Amino acid sequence: MVRFAAITALLAAILPYSVSAAGPRPTAGRTVEDGYTSSALRGRLRFSVYLSPGYRESGLRYPVVYFLHGLPASPYAYRGIGFVTEALERARLRAIVVAPQGARDGDSDPEYLDWGPGRNWETAIANELPRYVDLHYRSIPSRRGRALVGLSAGGYGAVLLAFHHLESFSVVESWSGYFRPTNPAGTSSLDLGSPAANSRASAHALVDELRADFRGAPTFFAFYVGSEDRGFRAENERLDAELRAARIPHVFRIYAGAHEQTVWQAHARAWLALALEHLSRTPQ
Repeated sequence: MVRFAAITALLAAILPYSVSAAGPRPTAGRTVEDGYTSSALRGRLRFSVYLSPGYRESGLRYPVVYFLHGLPASPYAYRGIGFVTEALERARLRAIVVAPQGARDGDSDPEYLDWGPGRNWETAIANELPRYVDLHYRSIPSRRGRALVGLSAGGYGAVLLAFHHLESFSVVESWSGYFRPTNPAGTSSLDLGSPAANSRASAHALVDELRADFRGAPTFFAFYVGSEDRGFRAENERLDAELRAARIPHVFRIYAGAHEQTVWQAHARAWLALALEHLSRTPQ
């Protein structure tokens, strides 16, 4: 368990990445839209891709931050990553950002789970998408080059997908997320139909396995919540207590604010730097 003082020191250690943004703003990268035909979804999975300044000319390989948006959402919520890419550029951090859609018309809140043929969101995002990205972009094609980050429901998706697929991701961050599937209002847990399904969809139920899993596949796990986040603060504190009791290394912070964009924007630069610091050195 990383205690408060150690967390503060760790975040302070990454400040050089952030303060280097002082002075003239660096050349902007570019964001493009891409997609592929997903077997898991039986249709098109669209996503935004941000490429760092110099990507086209460098010939180098870059770590990838897979960024999951909140839910319920429109089919185009994946386009809203401007604050993420701006934070990277202000910190002069070099990475690829891939932001997949997590919802479609008529399916606005699938919680990033596998529901059956044509609605297998976990499989699409955790398995298919990295394969496509590694084939079509100059990514670092291994778990050591991949972070899975999400906010709100995307935080839940990031944690659950990473825990289920540690062979694919070595860094996971939740920004104001939760740790079991919820209804669209976020006020109650979803019943997935069986104790086994409910257990598999709960990060709390996976804690007992994590120590051995993280030993076999070293993973950096960090999460935060707003002090006034009435929906999810208690659950974040519960997971922190469970991880501490199980002696599983992690970073947990509580910041001033509620469940809102201003909190995510305020901490995006530091937490993206934290994620990239724990991936393979950038770029390669």
